[in-house]
Amino acid sequence: MVIFFFPFPPFRLFFSYFKDLVGREVTVELKNDLAIRGTLHSVDQYLNIKLENTRVVDQDKHPHMLSVRNCFIRGSVVRYVQLPPDGVDIELLHDATRREARGG
Repeated sequence: MVIFFFPFPPFRLFFSYFKDLVGREVTVELKNDLAIRGTLHSVDQYLNIKLENTRVVDQDKHPHMLSVRNCFIRGSVVRYVQLPPDGVDIELLHDATRREARGG
């Protein structure tokens, strides 16, 4: 499993990876500790995420979310995104991260 953490907005670095995962299942943990698993329907350049066929990971803690089946998540409230392990080319991500750190 690959988990992305967003300490600051390096959104352009990850945007292309998320676009390739449309139609796959991901888990999004929000800054308020709510974790939602669902099928990635769309993502934009600000990492706003639309999920379909959603379900709450901790149903006992968030029973009010049981009826939610589709949701839009603003990118600024995302803490982590858990991706399928085969969903990301790790070497390509490492190279892109190194280029970004060097400023180019």
